Amino acid sequence: MDPQEMLAIDTTAMPWEARPNEKVGRTMHRKLLVQDPDTGMEVRMVRYPAGYVTPWHTHPCAHGMYVLEGTLLTDKGRHGPGSFLWFPEGTAAEHGATPEAAVVALFITNKKFAIQYVDK
Repeated sequence: MDPQEMLAIDTTAMPWEARPNEKVGRTMHRKLLVQDPDTGMEVRMVRYPAGYVTPWHTHPCAHGMYVLEGTLLTDKGRHGPGSFLWFPEGTAAEHGATPEAAVVALFITNKKFAIQYVDK
């Protein structure tokens, strides 16, 4: 990607990439939209199937989630379409889909993504 050029992506034409999670024992999906090789910043769409919840974890990056479809379940409550959540770097959280339905969200990081699971 040329950083000086506008990027337009038809996300409906992109396939979902399966992302198995051994800790959860289930698979979530993503569509990687943009990644900056210098900063590690990423923008991706994520889809958690009904009942999929990432257990307590932290990230070495701040990240935001904009809910597109369904309801994002977090340790702080339920957040429907149009909700935007920002998790500061190092914040311990758990989030995913409600038992009733899948959730699709735009997931944005400010630098390289990694996950560390924590005991609560």
